[in-house]
Amino acid sequence: MGIEQHQVRAAELLHAAGILPVVTIHTLDQARAVSAALLEGGLPAIELTLRTPVAMKALAMLKRELPDVVVGAGTVLTVEQMQQSIDAGADFLVTPGTPPVLADALAAAPLPVVPGAATPTELLSLYARGFRVCKLFPATAVGGLAMIKGVAGPIADLKLCPTGGITENTAAEYLEQKNVVCIGGSWMVPGNWIDAGQWDKVRESAAQAAKIVKRVRGH
Repeated sequence: MGIEQHQVRAAELLHAAGILPVVTIHTLDQARAVSAALLEGGLPAIELTLRTPVAMKALAMLKRELPDVVVGAGTVLTVEQMQQSIDAGADFLVTPGTPPVLADALAAAPLPVVPGAATPTELLSLYARGFRVCKLFPATAVGGLAMIKGVAGPIADLKLCPTGGITENTAAEYLEQKNVVCIGGSWMVPGNWIDAGQWDKVRESAAQAAKIVKRVRGH
């Protein structure tokens, strides 16, 4: 499969998710428990950030132990991390930003990719490489809804996954935008809940997020 098919798959994965929890963990037990709680709450896909030493091991472990969870490797910063994530079994890849060398490697990657961008020029650069699904990051810092509405006209067939600064209270308004395929957020997986093992809170917050998706999208 080439980039066109992988981008179609990326759009399908994100649309099915609706809301993508951005998860940062420090132990394998945390990864296992938080992913299970999110799945039970109705959020089947996660973006597991590669910000901690255990993240890559956690990614591989989740693919073995919780096959129903769709795991994206997030905060992919280098071509090396991209390859490590693929080897670990990631279902898709997400970057916070996408310099040219990384963009070229991602365009040839054998799985769905959601490259990050913060400006129309960056989005157009990714579009020129064949990407049709991009992460807008940090979403609220670069204009939020106004930015999303602004690029909807000139780049009409580009789908966005805005992430960064979105909350439970603003989620629905973002999801309602015609060019938004999914939104990313961490309000249902705050670090203090994870550190304290408050999986019931994660589950309840995930259930509320799933209700938002269902209300806006009917699924």
